[in-house]
Amino acid sequence: MKLALVNNVRSYATKGAKGSCPFCGSDVIAKCGTIKTDHWAHKGVRNCDPWWENETDWHRAWKDNFRADWQEVIAHDEATGEKHIADIKTDYGLVLEFQHSHLNPIERSSREKFYKNMIWVVDGTRLKRDYPRFEKAKQDFRVTNKQGIFIVDFPDECFPSAWINNRVPVIFDFKGTDVIVDAKDSRNYLYMLYPKSAARHRFVAIITREFFVDCIISGNLFAKKQETQKQVVTPPAPNRRVAARSQYVFHKGRYVRRWRF
Repeated sequence: MKLALVNNVRSYATKGAKGSCPFCGSDVIAKCGTIKTDHWAHKGVRNCDPWWENETDWHRAWKDNFRADWQEVIAHDEATGEKHIADIKTDYGLVLEFQHSHLNPIERSSREKFYKNMIWVVDGTRLKRDYPRFEKAKQDFRVTNKQGIFIVDFPDECFPSAWINNRVPVIFDFKGTDVIVDAKDSRNYLYMLYPKSAARHRFVAIITREFFVDCIISGNLFAKKQETQKQVVTPPAPNRRVAARSQYVFHKGRYVRRWRF
């Protein structure tokens, strides 16, 4: 964990420091070295929140975009008594969960039901095959009448299967902690998969990282429609004139009528 209680004050880990876990109250000690990022750890082997994931540099980089009092906030369900540690919880109740490792679909669904008002941010660099697969499928995105919003006819060919039945928005980050100089590189953008609906196709928004962070801080992620249009990139598509026709989709190298699927 990044923050623990030291004399009842949420504090960062410093060498030799001792504190207590804000979630379970157990003693924790500061782990500060040259290999791993400074963090707090329970004495002995202990996992007080079953949803907790070992923090990577990618997790820490994302958390550092937000205020310390929004980080590692305990979310509590007064009706059931259940509680968990949210990676980020804003003043207006939105939860961000940063997910690097594989997540069981049952647990993913449980978290979505518990937090309700939440957004996933998924590390798309975990598996090397995911980005090349996405980059290939992105060529088949269909344009809509809203700039920056695209239609994906075959989401299972574009995104990891564990994330396509989402009830809440999922942000895919294919850049990770890498530094990419080319501003036009697709990995410099975030890809937001909208929640699953009754329709077979899905909607995806392409936004900049800066815009996403700014909108989370201000609470206007879904309100700034005009500003969103300034922060998007239009991916290339073969024969855009044909691709824009709703009765056709580009599938396995050729255009076919949608009713076949």
